[in-house]
Amino acid sequence: MTALAGARRCDPLLIEAARSGDADALVALIAIAQPDIRRYAARNCRAADIDDAVQETLLLLYRRVGTLRAVTSFSAWLFAVARRACLRLLRRAAGGAEAPADDAEARLAHRAPEDIRIDLSRAIQSLPDHYREVILLRDIEELSIDDIVGVLGLTRESVKARIHRARIMIREYLIRD
Repeated sequence: MTALAGARRCDPLLIEAARSGDADALVALIAIAQPDIRRYAARNCRAADIDDAVQETLLLLYRRVGTLRAVTSFSAWLFAVARRACLRLLRRAAGGAEAPADDAEARLAHRAPEDIRIDLSRAIQSLPDHYREVILLRDIEELSIDDIVGVLGLTRESVKARIHRARIMIREYLIRD
């Protein structure tokens, strides 16, 4: 079984209910996701950091599940949260303290939402056509990977690679001055 397989098996209605503020659904979602997060942390964190990474991930799930834009992106979102928790704990162990936020990311955090929307639109427009197409389908139209595969006639791997590369290009566009 792969990491976060249980999160992928979660009923979309359960995720939607948790997003909407149903406390019972949120508790059930955390109970379902916890073993998979622990398995992921066991593979990717130092042994001393496993419990902390799981706790940080579950806490963020509890606090931020309502901000999740698409139910279909739940497992990818949770995977990214767990990965960042492992990396943050590793940096903390290596340097004695948590690394400060990147200057470019800090600048973005303090910008007006309207300015970020304009820059994001420009960043998407600057993408090559084949990257722009998958980003629009995934992040704007909120199609699943399988739906994008059907629309574009590509393999799952190529769709996922294009999405990944497009997001990197968008990030680079946004953080450069």
